[in-house]
Amino acid sequence: MEKDQVLRQKAQQEVEKHQETVTCDPYLPSYHIAPPVGLINDPNGWIQWNGTYHLFYQWMPFKTEHGAKFWGHLSSANLVDWKQEPIALTPSAWFDKDGCYSGSAISHDGQLKLFYTGNVKNNDIRETYQCLATSTDGIHFDKKGVQIELPDGFTAHFRDPKVWEQDGKFYMVIGAQTVEQKGSVVWYESNNLQDWEFQGILADGFGYMWECPDFFPLNGEDVLLFSPQGLEADGIHYRNLFQSGYVIGNWKERFEFGYFTELDRGFEFYAPQTTLDEKGRRLLFGWIGVPDQKEEYHPTKKNQWIHQLTLPRELELKNGKIYQKPVEELTDLRDELLVNEYGPMTKMIPRASEIILDEITGKKGYITIFDYATIDFNKTNRTITLTRPAFDNSEKEERVGIFESKLNNIRIFIDHSSLEVFINDGELVFTSRMFADTSIATVEVQAQGKLSLWSLKQKF
Repeated sequence: MEKDQVLRQKAQQEVEKHQETVTCDPYLPSYHIAPPVGLINDPNGWIQWNGTYHLFYQWMPFKTEHGAKFWGHLSSANLVDWKQEPIALTPSAWFDKDGCYSGSAISHDGQLKLFYTGNVKNNDIRETYQCLATSTDGIHFDKKGVQIELPDGFTAHFRDPKVWEQDGKFYMVIGAQTVEQKGSVVWYESNNLQDWEFQGILADGFGYMWECPDFFPLNGEDVLLFSPQGLEADGIHYRNLFQSGYVIGNWKERFEFGYFTELDRGFEFYAPQTTLDEKGRRLLFGWIGVPDQKEEYHPTKKNQWIHQLTLPRELELKNGKIYQKPVEELTDLRDELLVNEYGPMTKMIPRASEIILDEITGKKGYITIFDYATIDFNKTNRTITLTRPAFDNSEKEERVGIFESKLNNIRIFIDHSSLEVFINDGELVFTSRMFADTSIATVEVQAQGKLSLWSLKQKF
């Protein structure tokens, strides 16, 4: 039996072996995407194709640590109900034997095409290849092999191709590290999606590696989304081990851009990827995790799974800043309206809930969730602060964001082990894991404003 089929069978055996352990974990999310077993990280190949949304993801089925990744695959008609599809890619070929690393999808000539990085290690020497797999049904993929090899001037940390079509040509950006160990994004051009011409560095300037680039227009501006590694903490900024964010500029002969802005202010957020859907929306998924950031302390590891993905978000560019808001379809998650009154409030709530605080008055206030995470706001200094116990020693740690002028609303999605907090319709977003005592179900809102609270449906 060929290696691809062997790997598929072994992965399915792991799912079946640990299914009960995983599904009985009280921290397993109700409506966020999590792995059926093992480890999930970067969203990949995010696209709407022939009316159906396809979301692929980095998956390690055999352990709760990183390794030779597969591409898992989900599909959805409505961004709320997701179907687990057969594995899209396994690390079965010579050019991807140590991992089918991250990449993107594009529709072309009636096919769904996946561009991804093949990771190879021989005697601890890394090799990297940009590869292609194609499908006519969106489910079964045929590997077409290596499309791009490593150009001169870069180390083998050269990965995560994002491909798109623009004005009759095809473009690709790739996260890279120069031989001087400087982070950068490079770009290629093609007339046919087959013959790629290296065009050089699109952007660089800080850090030692830039991962998961995504380049797209938004409200008349060009946006480069990426995850730089090697930034030092600076006050309230860059507090996670690695960051994800964006620069805005104008791409003509070269990309001239402004300052780097973190996309998410929370504890766990990395490797976001966007797509343009048939409604013309720029939609984003991210990973609720950060590589090498206290992963060994996640309590779900003992139950054979780790990490999850964000909810889908729509991006808008306003006054030079990207806003992220939950896609409108997520209102279909709402089950029962439990609260519709003015705060303050203290109440026991379901582990899967949505809270909206609107019409906020008063200069200060806070929301404490399950005696674990607290969201404080201070209108005087325009700060939002998220506080929780650290995974390794339970000491309090915090992340801070500053809103522009007024505090209009706070919207919170609570799942069994995660928070997604949207301030001012997505001006600021905090994404974080939350491993609260499962016997505690109380939310305390010490703030003046209109409160709405819904229980949310079980989707996984």
